[in-house]
Amino acid sequence: MIRRSKERIVEYKEKLFQGNGGVTVRSLLDNPDEMYGKGRVFAHSTLQPGCSIGYHIHSNESETYYIYSGTAEFNDNGSVLTLNAGDIAFTGAGEGHGIKNIGTDPLEFIALILYR
Repeated sequence: MIRRSKERIVEYKEKLFQGNGGVTVRSLLDNPDEMYGKGRVFAHSTLQPGCSIGYHIHSNESETYYIYSGTAEFNDNGSVLTLNAGDIAFTGAGEGHGIKNIGTDPLEFIALILYR
């Protein structure tokens, strides 16, 4: 299967988990069958400067972020850390996280949510 960039589903989600502003989400796999029932999100996401995804907890699933470009403030279960291009953040089942673009350029990252 090949999916061209113009064929991707692109959504803009405002105030995700009570975050600031919105996030652009480009689905890389959008059919549940493509993940063989092992997950629900594989996406390229963008937060503009000052925008965020609010803190939230994952139940029976994990979420991994790969920071592609930009600078993020990442809340890892209450510990706030700075992430840069090339960094990876993993949030396991029962854990929580949030992310904010604290840089002057767009924050781009890959998000992967897998079921436990």
